Amino acid sequence: MSEDLNTPDMGEELDNIIALTDEEGNEVKFEFLDLVELDGEEYVVLLPTEDEEENDEVVILKVEDTEGEEDMESYVSVDDEETLNKVFEMFKEKFKDEFNFVDED
Repeated sequence: MSEDLNTPDMGEELDNIIALTDEEGNEVKFEFLDLVELDGEEYVVLLPTEDEEENDEVVILKVEDTEGEEDMESYVSVDDEETLNKVFEMFKEKFKDEFNFVDED
């Protein structure tokens, strides 16, 4: 998903499911898989719960504090391919025994 996703609705959280609102105001539900720290920044690894194609691709978003609001954070898309790859490799290493990863080369 290329658009920025903002402000999780924690009232919707159930069994690691979070609902995010995209730039167009649509609610999208994800399963929270992990929080990865890289170079002092935090990234969430999410799995869309409503994926028609069932390709099981994860979404990696950067965690940013929301200005002026304590304890609020936003998730924004990451454009840097190198950062995405590093975060995904860290995630894969951590969960290598729990998931079957398929490399698409």
